[in-house]
Amino acid sequence: MAVTLEKRGVPSYVRTPAWRFLASLPVDRRLAKYDVAGSVAHVEMLGSVGILTEEEAQALALGLRKLWAEVRDGAFPWRDDLEDVHTNVEVRLTEMLGPLGAKVHTARSRNDQVALDERLFLREAVHAVQDHVLRLQLALLGQAERHLETILPGYTHLQRAQPVTLGHHLLAHFWRFARDMDRLTGCLQRANVSPLGAGALAGSTLPTDPAYVAHRLGFPATFENSLDAVSDRDYFAEFLFDLSLLAVHLSSIGEELVLWSSSEFGFVRPSLALGSGSSLMPQKRNPDVAELARGKAARVLGDLIAVLAALKSLPLAYNRDLQEDKAPVFDGTTHVLETLEALAAAFPALEFDEDRMAKAAEDPRLLATDLAEYLVQRGVPFREAHETIAALYAANAKVDAKTLRSVHSKFEEVEDLLDVRRAVDRRRTPGGPAPKALIAQLAKARDAVGLEQYSLSKHAESVRIIDDILEASK
Repeated sequence: MAVTLEKRGVPSYVRTPAWRFLASLPVDRRLAKYDVAGSVAHVEMLGSVGILTEEEAQALALGLRKLWAEVRDGAFPWRDDLEDVHTNVEVRLTEMLGPLGAKVHTARSRNDQVALDERLFLREAVHAVQDHVLRLQLALLGQAERHLETILPGYTHLQRAQPVTLGHHLLAHFWRFARDMDRLTGCLQRANVSPLGAGALAGSTLPTDPAYVAHRLGFPATFENSLDAVSDRDYFAEFLFDLSLLAVHLSSIGEELVLWSSSEFGFVRPSLALGSGSSLMPQKRNPDVAELARGKAARVLGDLIAVLAALKSLPLAYNRDLQEDKAPVFDGTTHVLETLEALAAAFPALEFDEDRMAKAAEDPRLLATDLAEYLVQRGVPFREAHETIAALYAANAKVDAKTLRSVHSKFEEVEDLLDVRRAVDRRRTPGGPAPKALIAQLAKARDAVGLEQYSLSKHAESVRIIDDILEASK
């Protein structure tokens, strides 16, 4: 086997009878874009410090861009026997340029090379995920604005608790996603450090300039420790945690849509946007999108555990175990993006049955806390008020003004107290469900979206750097 591979131009460092087992190309070829762009920056640096001549650096950069065009157009001759994306690029470049192509890997290891590729991928992936989260947030805002005054029960323990507005409920999901956006931004800030120049683990004896590469690729900083630079995968673990929590938030929305579209709730009317029908039962319209939003979360959680388990107890510096870090990240990213896209498309099309919601909110038990707080406002200790109202509801008595006056002398003019819409209007405290409070909350949500959009636009500039490097004419 070794002889056969040698004849095919396989470098000695990937020549082994176990090459099929060791190959990572089916997974890491997804990094080709970042690998080639990083290599362009690397050879430009080699030229700037005199390790390569200016002509050599220019020829290598031009060859790499031509190579990228092959990849982009689907004409690149991928070879599984070359193990990974890095070796495929180097061998192909050498085929194109002859011995000059072999200089591309000067002062570099696959260890710092893959760490660079991963960070460049993450930079673009964070932008894509945040862009999709923003679309879902805007869809939630649109529905919240349309339902400022739509009353429905709020739930704890999946039991009717207190009356709220639909707009208020939807904004609760909005703020979860705002925290997801913030976490992803923090993850990117910590990951946005160039590891190139760390070599295999101990840098290089050649006069390289890691800061040059970092600046060229849009990184604000370079590594502080070469051992850490090649072994660090915190950025992937953190990114997958952020994706996992985001997926959990998406699954929560999915569960509510499943419940609300059921006959038992009936808060959401059947919609094509939520999925398909039954292959057997003509009357069915299933909330497939919402159900898959729940199910996809399990995949992403599994991806997080896979990466954490692979990292557990690894000694410094690089270990081949780290080859297994990419597939879970690619998988988690894909499933989160697909879920976000489906829900963002579904939400604007949802139709809420406002009458059904209002009828559910007429449940007199929803006003129990209001009745207790009415007594508190009139000097009754809270525990006494709580016990009084608890006994009233436990007796299954009709809750009206006459009954209330009979259970406590402090109940006087209480007709308005028993109106569910007025009960919601009274909840004007900051962050509350009253329409007046909700208007202020919506304004803050719009401000948050504006900041997110600005941040995304700045982030897009660093993402475009890679395309600019690859598409440059010289």
